[in-house]
Amino acid sequence: MYTDYAPKGVQFYYIYKALAHPGMNGYIDPYSLEERLMHIKEAEQQLGSKVTWLCDGMDNATKHALGDRPNSEFVIDPEGKLVRIRSWSNPSQLRADLAELVGPVAKPTTIQDLGLKEMSPPEIAPRGVVPRLDVPGGMTALMIQPKESDQPYYAKLRAEASWDLLNFGSGQIYLGFFMDPLYKVHWNNLADPIRYTIKTQNGTTASPATGEGPEVEAEADMDPREFLVEIQNVNFDKPIELTASYFACSDEEGWCKPITQHYTIHFKPDWDTGRPSTPFSGGRGTRNRRGGFGRPGGFDTPGDPATFVARLMEADANGDGKLSKDEAPEALRQRFDRMDRNSDGFIDQNELQQMGRRVRRGRG
Repeated sequence: MYTDYAPKGVQFYYIYKALAHPGMNGYIDPYSLEERLMHIKEAEQQLGSKVTWLCDGMDNATKHALGDRPNSEFVIDPEGKLVRIRSWSNPSQLRADLAELVGPVAKPTTIQDLGLKEMSPPEIAPRGVVPRLDVPGGMTALMIQPKESDQPYYAKLRAEASWDLLNFGSGQIYLGFFMDPLYKVHWNNLADPIRYTIKTQNGTTASPATGEGPEVEAEADMDPREFLVEIQNVNFDKPIELTASYFACSDEEGWCKPITQHYTIHFKPDWDTGRPSTPFSGGRGTRNRRGGFGRPGGFDTPGDPATFVARLMEADANGDGKLSKDEAPEALRQRFDRMDRNSDGFIDQNELQQMGRRVRRGRG
């Protein structure tokens, strides 16, 4: 369509809004506008297309303004009026629109006519070497803030929280560190494995607060390093700090160096990170709704209700099988009266199960 209608004055643009499926072809969420522009350059080379790209800012303002759809399509007339809007691109319908709005083409160009030569993503090091972590269902991506570093974030963090953590202040977070293929680097398994350290505040606890990646026989690989951490008594206004230390190597440039970088992790959902693609999510087939990315304003239900109830009942200090308001985690106290269905001043396991069923039916 670009070939047929650009000579007729139609302007075509791709818009980089955000990665809808981080992990597809190995590419992961960028941390800066510069990295988004690097993604665009990779796309131009791999797709062979000459269509102009527009790049959304890191605040994702364009993505939000255009409806947060991953593959939307808009036709705008010369006066700036939106004459066609689709939440999902439809090439055949778009060609019909252009024929109606601009005029038909005598001999439409086909894909085969273009002779595009698509390039494959770079193969930097082997994948499938390190087994993937089996992550529970109902995980939701968290907002993270990479702190200023004198080195690129060769390994990038993805943090996700369990349903009970975001709703009641105690649960699990998933930490995944993914080598960014933009920089053509890989893990060096002859050096010390990646190590993380979590610093909490205001009564929040993390276990284990430190951890390190596995020992790997292969000298190099591109597989993620993944961890599950138990978090208790979250103060939602107080983020946690994470430090990651690892070795990154570039065979192309002939260097291998130690890196230490820092993150702030906020206990707030990040709705702009997309849903992991199959290559990215690896062995995480038990995850609910492909990674727990649900509706803004709510959270997916726990994958295992029994585990959810059992985890909350860990706060039962006197072992009487129910939670008083003093025993309940801070986030649970905020909705304590609502959950105390019989108004006896306690929340028992039956009331917790009722809460789970109400959330599953979408009534939160």
